[in-house]
Amino acid sequence: MSRVGRKPVEIPQGVQATLKENVLSVKGPKGTLSFTVPSLIKAAVEKDKIVVTRGAEDRFSKSQHGMVRNIVQNMVHGVTEQFVKELDIQGVGYRAELKGKNLQLALGFSHPVLFPIPEGIQIQVTNQTRLRIQGCDRHLVGQISAEIRGLKPPEPYQGKGIRYLNEVVKKKVGKAAAGAAGG
Repeated sequence: MSRVGRKPVEIPQGVQATLKENVLSVKGPKGTLSFTVPSLIKAAVEKDKIVVTRGAEDRFSKSQHGMVRNIVQNMVHGVTEQFVKELDIQGVGYRAELKGKNLQLALGFSHPVLFPIPEGIQIQVTNQTRLRIQGCDRHLVGQISAEIRGLKPPEPYQGKGIRYLNEVVKKKVGKAAAGAAGG
């Protein structure tokens, strides 16, 4: 049996979990999330924990078992504490600001880039070069931060672009320096 899938998910105070047919809903102080449990996996809500079991012993069921349990754990964590990703913008003239329901980014293009902020995601801009993306849904927070980073990923010669906080970008030697050293 899966070691990850075998552990029950503890439900903290202030969080309500309900299971109707195959849809698991988790409601907490920071929001509400729902997930459709695959047919091979069974979930049961007990008084203070959620137990995930599998019906078959084939390879696919085993792989789904641990994954579903982790998704449920992330849902409980998300509605209590929320998930956070931070991005850092580096480059002369590169900056960000909030304009209503959009994030406006100046990234060295001839035009500002408008990025619509989806429901369930909050974005904070600090000192015009730091973005803090937070929300209940771990997948959505990661997807939005990856899409924003993808607008101008860090380039390897000068390091300009959008990167995750504490991301290390390996710099390459430029053409002039490579020619002088190899000469």
